[in-house]
Amino acid sequence: MSTTSLTTSLPVPAHAARLREALLAADFTADGLLELLGAPAYAALARSETVPALRATRGDSPLETLVRLFLLQGSVPGERAAAALPLKEALADGWIEEADGGIRATVDVRPYGGPEGEDWFIVSDLGCAVGGAGGIGRKDEGVVLGVGGASTTLAGITVRTPVASALDLGTGSGIQALHASQHATLVTATDLNPRALDFTRLTLALSGAREAELLQGSLFEPVDGDTYDLIVSNPPFVISPGARLTYRDGGMGGDDLCRTLVQEAGERLNDGGYAQFLANWQHVEGEEWQDRLRSWVPRGCDAWIVQREVQDITQYAELWLRDSGDHREDPRRYTELYEAWLDEFEARGTKAVGFGWITLRKNAAVASGAVEPSIVLEEWPHPVEQPLGDAVRAHFERRDYLRTRDDAALLAEHFVLAPEVVQEQVGLPGAEDPEHVVLRQNRGMRRATRVDHVGAGFAGVCDGSLSAGRILDAIGQLTGEDPVLLRDRTPQAIRLLVEEGFLLPVGEGGGA
Repeated sequence: MSTTSLTTSLPVPAHAARLREALLAADFTADGLLELLGAPAYAALARSETVPALRATRGDSPLETLVRLFLLQGSVPGERAAAALPLKEALADGWIEEADGGIRATVDVRPYGGPEGEDWFIVSDLGCAVGGAGGIGRKDEGVVLGVGGASTTLAGITVRTPVASALDLGTGSGIQALHASQHATLVTATDLNPRALDFTRLTLALSGAREAELLQGSLFEPVDGDTYDLIVSNPPFVISPGARLTYRDGGMGGDDLCRTLVQEAGERLNDGGYAQFLANWQHVEGEEWQDRLRSWVPRGCDAWIVQREVQDITQYAELWLRDSGDHREDPRRYTELYEAWLDEFEARGTKAVGFGWITLRKNAAVASGAVEPSIVLEEWPHPVEQPLGDAVRAHFERRDYLRTRDDAALLAEHFVLAPEVVQEQVGLPGAEDPEHVVLRQNRGMRRATRVDHVGAGFAGVCDGSLSAGRILDAIGQLTGEDPVLLRDRTPQAIRLLVEEGFLLPVGEGGGA
């Protein structure tokens, strides 16, 4: 099936403030929806299953009307719409239209809770609030999606320090620009699809956020030589045979779009700035994925790359064929498309596809050659606790700390145990001593690491009052071990505990 182009005009934000007031007055918010629908129906709605929500909105309250109108895309009587909305303005601006003897929405308006409890609204094409096992099933060229798992993942891992300038590259419906507007003085949002820029304008206006600079174009082309303190992108990273769908297919061969985006980001960052992306990458025969990704890191940048998931090529092809609804159509066409995906992977020697997060930080000391870049690549499929922005920033701060201290300097430092760390002892029931001890984080990346009796004892007494060397001397006296040997072999373990966030250095002011 060929794609079709969307030609319908979009709303204008002339009276967005009045519409926002009406939505809030009706409690058309994330919390209001949860209270009205109940947890099961609310969760079903996030999966694009509408039957439970239809059953929960049989009344005629303004909130029920708005749910039927904007989330369920049903037609409502004019008098009910007038009771819930500034009807004249909403019709004039194009948010709704008269149809089938009633009123229906022209766009999807979805409540979204901000990180500090803000009541925001994400505006997207009808039927494209991402969710459901079968994907969105749309092939319209230029379709703009709402909020999906990838969007919220990127928003959660983004470093949220105040900055002068932020760039949302490939903005879509504008969720990343909306988040950035809370801590960036100037936000620039770009997209190859002009409809996406219009939707971003609507999302910002209806959410009561400041306007952003909106520029059309591919990758970094629209921003000329400008540089930024923060760059975020949830790009069209799907590795596919061709570029059928703008919202997901990059249009370059293999993972070239993600590679190009990462490699070009270094020149667009100010010193100390972060660039954070979601990406797919190929696992190619005869090549380690870590080596492939390491070659993407631009000069002058530190990097932290986390592979969250790996799919074999058949799983990957099936996932994205379902996303566009191809599995529900002509079986022969589905087979042809499936074959095309596998042919593409075979030609490139691709055996699997990885998905994960890429974070770059521009570092003047690395750019000048004063220090070696810190490039960390790891596989972490385990659960994490969002938001992770502070954890990402702390990762780079710890790497800075460690690469400027040799073992002797490390032993002179003072540390405290991170507040979320607990100790687990593993062994046979009734045994006098555990087989091993595990330190586990209950927040952030939720890491766990095994330690020996010295490491457990060391971590347990780290309260910032004694230097690491003094603690090891005391452990040596208690256990009868040679303190000199302890000082010689323990710094590597301390370094690992600091690197992974189990131990926090105590600053000059006494804080960790």
